[in-house]
Amino acid sequence: MKVRQRQTAILEYLQKNGQVSVDELATHFQTTGTTIRKDLTQLYESGLVLRTYGGAMLNREIGDRAIDHKTYINTAQKKAIAQEAATLIHDGDSVIFDAGSTVAQMIPMLAQFNNLTIMTNSLHMVNELVANDNDQNIILTGGTFRRKSASFHSNNASAIAAFESYSFDKLFMGADGVDLVGGVTTFNESYHGSVAMSKAAAKLILLADSSKFGRRSPNVVCDLDAVDTIITDDHLDDKYYDALIQRGINVIKVKVVEK
Repeated sequence: MKVRQRQTAILEYLQKNGQVSVDELATHFQTTGTTIRKDLTQLYESGLVLRTYGGAMLNREIGDRAIDHKTYINTAQKKAIAQEAATLIHDGDSVIFDAGSTVAQMIPMLAQFNNLTIMTNSLHMVNELVANDNDQNIILTGGTFRRKSASFHSNNASAIAAFESYSFDKLFMGADGVDLVGGVTTFNESYHGSVAMSKAAAKLILLADSSKFGRRSPNVVCDLDAVDTIITDDHLDDKYYDALIQRGINVIKVKVVEK
């Protein structure tokens, strides 16, 4: 197993099992304690884990981490959610992809569709779309480049007003937190572009793994009443599932196969 693959697997193991020892990780991954300690040191320096005596635990307060760091967290869930989300796209659709590690997992799946019009504020997504060389019209939003998320955001009134001239079929959006009272929230202080996106599409589809529910980040993107469909994993707590269904939101729980 390559270093990055093993470190991703370690994060997923910590997510599932909580605080664990170096010896337990070494046994589970069939490697040495020295190798595990090096992995944990790198993950600690990236802010993804907290070191404990003789082991480590997942840093639950990862906050506003860089997009490259977020891709390490819950990768199996994100891929399963993205695969389900891709089934909601059809040839000829006009779609918006808001920047986020879960939404980004959809991009390699778009090659099967023809004549899509895609707007995004994510530089990573644009680069990947161009590299795929598919039959797609690509629109990159304007604004100030934000390095942590590798995306463009704007609080400028004229830039946000420009969204009023667009009418898209679907918006695929991620979140840092999903709260039954607070709604869909983010750490990103330049969140007004995402708010404008949520008003520029006929349907808002939220992609959020189960760890995001019950969290509330500082900035509200939209109320839950604005969300048409939520795609999450099968670990979503029943209390959230029932509450969302009662509010008329279509909730799709995908089964995650742990590898």
